[in-house]
Amino acid sequence: MGEVDGPALLLVDKPEGPTSHDVVGVARRALGVKRIGHAGTLDPFASGLLLLCVGRATRLVEYFHLLSKCYLATAVLGVETDTEDSTGVVTASNAGWSDVRLEEIERVAAGMVGEQEQVPPIYSARKVDGRRAYEAARAGDTVTLAPKTVTVHEFQITGARLPEVDFFVRVSTGTYVRSLARDLGRTLSCGAHLQSLRRTSIGPFGVESAVSLEELEAGIIEGEAMRGSARAVDWLPTRSLSSGEVSGIEQGRRIPSLPGAEEGEWPVALVDGDRLVAIARRQGDELQPEKVFHG
Repeated sequence: MGEVDGPALLLVDKPEGPTSHDVVGVARRALGVKRIGHAGTLDPFASGLLLLCVGRATRLVEYFHLLSKCYLATAVLGVETDTEDSTGVVTASNAGWSDVRLEEIERVAAGMVGEQEQVPPIYSARKVDGRRAYEAARAGDTVTLAPKTVTVHEFQITGARLPEVDFFVRVSTGTYVRSLARDLGRTLSCGAHLQSLRRTSIGPFGVESAVSLEELEAGIIEGEAMRGSARAVDWLPTRSLSSGEVSGIEQGRRIPSLPGAEEGEWPVALVDGDRLVAIARRQGDELQPEKVFHG
């Protein structure tokens, strides 16, 4: 497949096994583009939606972190592991899961909705003294991670075959679903770890529109899997530019915000037809270009 014409967003359904970096490598070979980044890592044991920013669209990665993410997952009560998922070494077992009732699990899950301070897994990419936490943990060093503020928008129990519990969550960027499973188990006084994880969506982007890794390797990208940069950010407040405004924006000049526009604190996409010209920030009654994409 030839060079991509302009910045673009590619939706990929990652299978269990490969790393997110592996998927980026496949995309580079298939598209003939070296500059590709992903908006949100998936662990090797997890599957589901990866958003790949292609070419100059790598400059858009930070904006996708504004979007919430949805997951389907299964936790196993009664067993904790050092990685907080099924790939780790068992660190604790508790048969108390057999006394837990579904109603209690649902109550605890509902109580975990909202903003909270979450301690990330020690086997994570968080940095401690300039070093990745998982590197320190694998070296046998003691790892202490500071809590991070995250938001759980939804936490629904969708099924139970105790000790297995299926659930759906919608969370802010930076939330570890492994740690949600851990905290669910600890609140139930029996412990838990994550057995499986599948990301179903990131904001308005659903895995049902994504290309499979096999299709990507074969260069088969159809339907809604590839989107131009303007469509990639059409979930942002959008301002259409006149022909006279385009050249000014490309030179970094401010333009007036539209009367009654409700951009608030969100960045604003400035477009010329189906072309993304810039991402801007509101400053008073004007829009200041933050990142410009020359045609």
